[in-house]
Amino acid sequence: MPQDSLAPAVSREKIMHAFYEAAEIEHCLMCTYLYAGFSLRDGEGEGLTAEEAEAVARWRRAILGVAIDEMSHLVAVWNITAALGGAPHLGRANFPLDPGYLPAGLVVRLAPFDEAVIQHFVYLERPEGSDEPDGPGFESPANLTRAIPGLRLTPTGYDYCTVGEFYGEISGNLRQFVDQIGEAAVFCGDPALQLSPAEIRLVGARPVIHLESALAAIETIIIEGEGAPADRDNSHFQRFSAIREEYKALKAKNPDFSPAYPAAVNPVLRRPPQPEGRVWIEDTDAVATIDLANAAYALMLRLLAEVYALPSSDDDKLLYVGTAVGLMQALTPLAERAARLPAGPSNPHCHAGVSFTALRDTASLPPGASARRYFLERMEELGTAADAIDQADPRGQRAAKVLHDLVGRLRNAPAPQAAAVVASPAAPAPAAPSVKASDGLETIVGHDVTVLFNEKRCIHARFCVTQAPATFLANMAGAWVQPDATETELLCGTIRQCPSGALSYQRKDGHDEAPPPVNLLSLRENGPYAVRASLSIDGEQAGFRATLCRCGASANKPFCDNSHLRIGFAATGEPASEDTPALAVRDGPLSVMPQTDGPLQIQGNLEITSGTGRRVSCVRSTRLCRCGGSANKPFCDGTHARIGFRSSN
Repeated sequence: MPQDSLAPAVSREKIMHAFYEAAEIEHCLMCTYLYAGFSLRDGEGEGLTAEEAEAVARWRRAILGVAIDEMSHLVAVWNITAALGGAPHLGRANFPLDPGYLPAGLVVRLAPFDEAVIQHFVYLERPEGSDEPDGPGFESPANLTRAIPGLRLTPTGYDYCTVGEFYGEISGNLRQFVDQIGEAAVFCGDPALQLSPAEIRLVGARPVIHLESALAAIETIIIEGEGAPADRDNSHFQRFSAIREEYKALKAKNPDFSPAYPAAVNPVLRRPPQPEGRVWIEDTDAVATIDLANAAYALMLRLLAEVYALPSSDDDKLLYVGTAVGLMQALTPLAERAARLPAGPSNPHCHAGVSFTALRDTASLPPGASARRYFLERMEELGTAADAIDQADPRGQRAAKVLHDLVGRLRNAPAPQAAAVVASPAAPAPAAPSVKASDGLETIVGHDVTVLFNEKRCIHARFCVTQAPATFLANMAGAWVQPDATETELLCGTIRQCPSGALSYQRKDGHDEAPPPVNLLSLRENGPYAVRASLSIDGEQAGFRATLCRCGASANKPFCDNSHLRIGFAATGEPASEDTPALAVRDGPLSVMPQTDGPLQIQGNLEITSGTGRRVSCVRSTRLCRCGGSANKPFCDGTHARIGFRSSN
């Protein structure tokens, strides 16, 4: 038999099976990172020096930031699964995972922060080709394989060394499947069932409607950390490596430095039949705290499953997303409290810890009034249990307040939507426009206006879908732009409001967009530079509008990709005004030259304004910070060299 015939066939079932595993990986990593973050001590009142307290607080923010990235990756995986016509996978095995359940090189268990754990995290997020070892005690069994040669129909696990390699293989399978049956057939799921920026502010919450958007979502996951092909700025690998080095330095200075509570390794709430590698929690207070934390976590998963069963037009979708996020805010103080309580007499050497017990099933409920009743009843049970937690503990108080607020939110929300009312006959839809796509640029030809959309520059500012919703169809698969559905002047005026320049137009009557009369650069609060001018960027014509990264973290430099939201970038949009003379000429060409590993070099007439429009400075040549670290924002002060900023473009 030819060897080719033994290769696994590419099918929807095989690809969905891979995305189910990807969801479990992201889910498990998120829980392990959260567990380590929850175990960290908090301030000088918990036995740290001032220097140590500052460092540990910074580590907590970094670890929780990575966990939020994993949640974003999970949403991206769920969106791709929904785009393929499947239901997102929220389940997983309970901790610790058996060897070989995931690839042999991926050991997954709950453990408090220490030197071995942070080395384990560095290993998990290592770039391809890295020789980083795993943390002591996390070594995986050798020579475990999961792939079964010869199977063509039954899906089987992949074997891979890094998660980035796994996603690379999935990307290849997606491309092959599109080649086999066509893009429209592959991405047949309803995009309205996905999560979008309208419901949650995560980078991964971008609707997937075709191969390019699916591959872009996967590439973001790889770049942000898991097995990135190279060491990238602000990657998970870099963030964990920085924590590791600072930890070693503080430990050398103070050998007694103990940044975390000795939370249990793999806590369980019942006596385990196989006790090896598990800690049975017996303390009554700890059991009550973990029970409530686990219930909040499980309800969060149920709500997210429900979200993917509801279209974006259903008000309950937004209600349930907000409630799920609120439950995470309640889980945090409960998990931190658990790490500070004793495990019990069988394990006097360690503390307790939240176990993230998984439900047997997390499928969505039938939408409507019955689902609302279920969620409200469950939330009320959690609120009552929270009142029984020691309210002298501020963490218990915080959790109880959040849960009671969520009870009120569910109880007071408008009744679920009834069956749809039959609408009056609509006017005939305009003829379908001609659409051409190449390298992320869509050209949509209408009767009077041709709309151009550059997906790589879009930051989802939403002017288009809110001001011309008949033309720009949110969360729409396929032809989402209908140029003839909006009056020409309104359509062109809406496009001119697009700050990123992702949208532009060409009119059949020749009245195309004109250069602005004043070249402006607006400082968005905690966000990018929004530029309006006749632009050339890195020597290429770039239209009249652009949003340029100033946080240093964009994977699409020099353009913004909303990474400032992910990393919590802070930079005022209202700096003090400088005493600079007004420009004699206020328009003309503006050149933006990104300097390698350095600032944005600006040449041309430019008025820099605050986010509210106040004039900050008038310049004809300047250097603007884009590493995010300057103490003289928006201007460069050389910090990029000190912090080792890498522009990678």
